[in-house]
Amino acid sequence: MARPRQVDMELVAQAQMLALEAETLEDLRCAQAVLLPALLDATLEQTAALMGVGRATVPRYQARLRKRLEQPAEPQPKWGGRRRASMSEEEERSFLAPWAKLSEEGGMLVVSPLRAALSQRLGRPVAASVVYRLLARHGWRKVAPDTRHPKSDPAVQEEWKKNCPKHWRPC
Repeated sequence: MARPRQVDMELVAQAQMLALEAETLEDLRCAQAVLLPALLDATLEQTAALMGVGRATVPRYQARLRKRLEQPAEPQPKWGGRRRASMSEEEERSFLAPWAKLSEEGGMLVVSPLRAALSQRLGRPVAASVVYRLLARHGWRKVAPDTRHPKSDPAVQEEWKKNCPKHWRPC
């Protein structure tokens, strides 16, 4: 046998006020999740159907409203951000500073020593993709070599192709 429904009339009154003053859809849905079962004697399934959400979402909205009324000034956490960051952005900048000086002097930056230094700093092995994402985050890009040497002379190359000695012997 199911538990009898207990309606908190104080919560219903606060939900009615919130429904009248709602500025966001989230606020309105939280108020509806409390008002529909209380005033219309609707079940969770009926409330969910009226609101256009799943059955499990209705108690979530109700709990969110209760929590909001207990702690009104706390903003909801937003998705996004760097949840699994190994270092802060400042630490990353300071880690890349010596490597930036090396690359500015015309040196070639190779990922394997950078990866080894990063894994030593973090105290655990890191994948190469971690290093590539780190470099991309700080605006570094891969500079591919040119397809030809800057000091090459096309006329000399064509002359060599025409007069190249054959070094093969017939059988």
